[in-house]
Amino acid sequence: MFGLARNKMSRLTPTWSGLAQDHVVGLTWSSDGKQLAAAVGTGPVTLFDSATGRVKGVFRAHERGATALAFQPGGTLLATAGMDGVARLWHAESLAPVAELNGDGADWVERLAWAADGTCLAVGAGRVVRLWDAKGKCLANFPGHPSTVADLAWRPRHNTLAALVYGGVMLWTPHPDTPPTYRLFAWKGSPLRMAWSPNGLMLAHGNQDATVHFWYAETGEDLQMYGYPTKVRELSWDATSRFLATGGGHVVCIWDCGGDGPQGSKPQMLEGHLPEATISAVQYQHHGALLASAADDGRVVIWQPLDKKQPIAGITDASRDKVTCFAWSADDRYFAAGCESGAVSVYRAP
Repeated sequence: MFGLARNKMSRLTPTWSGLAQDHVVGLTWSSDGKQLAAAVGTGPVTLFDSATGRVKGVFRAHERGATALAFQPGGTLLATAGMDGVARLWHAESLAPVAELNGDGADWVERLAWAADGTCLAVGAGRVVRLWDAKGKCLANFPGHPSTVADLAWRPRHNTLAALVYGGVMLWTPHPDTPPTYRLFAWKGSPLRMAWSPNGLMLAHGNQDATVHFWYAETGEDLQMYGYPTKVRELSWDATSRFLATGGGHVVCIWDCGGDGPQGSKPQMLEGHLPEATISAVQYQHHGALLASAADDGRVVIWQPLDKKQPIAGITDASRDKVTCFAWSADDRYFAAGCESGAVSVYRAP
């Protein structure tokens, strides 16, 4: 099947290609689309002009290695996290440091999550989650996590932060003058990554045991999908909140969460990667209908799942460089792919 899909899809060529210094662990676009930042596992961050690929600057964000980075929504700050136990805020134009955010003694800071309005940043380090403002002032501490926080995500349209831990999901609500409160969605298992539907009504997380778990946010009702060949770390909702795309093998699985939900249904299966590959990223456009998948076979494949079950465009890297991360620009006109070798390329959406 892959050969048939490959023959029909058009080939994409990059508008530019550049090089970070090592294995790319994260990519993030600025809100205005003018900058693209790439973090590598050894610590440096490279800032590219997104139109030309010109390197605007390289700075060592973390001495012992970087783990995550994220541009401030609608703002001028870049947040980074690293293996030195801190997160940092940087001015995206001058690359000057703005603030250092203490991880409370944890060896690694692993998770960052900006609120949608860009006014505050949630930082996860070990079992500790703290909330900081854009000037580096600590606004709140979210205590009592039973294990290392695997992921953080703000619920769309709500002032609620989800923290993913062994034992379930803790839904925190910060308050201006009193300690934060939380609800617990209890589940015994090892969750890895999560994603909110854009309407904020459903939360999905992929798990170590090769399943995907769904929660209905208002009621706490849950359900679980089985059958993946490997653990699931890749999840992305479409703009309508109806479809959830997942990795967990070499095939992209898309669950239809409309109507009565996905329980008892069969997912749409998109085959565009080599059978021995493992998908490393799936991501819908922010507002459009296109879906991208990337894998360690060196391919990025673009899909239009509602209309076609075969790829509409793709990239095949003859060197078989493993694609480690992927990101759409805020306006959905371009996407970036980062690789194990440090290669970073930007493409125009088909």
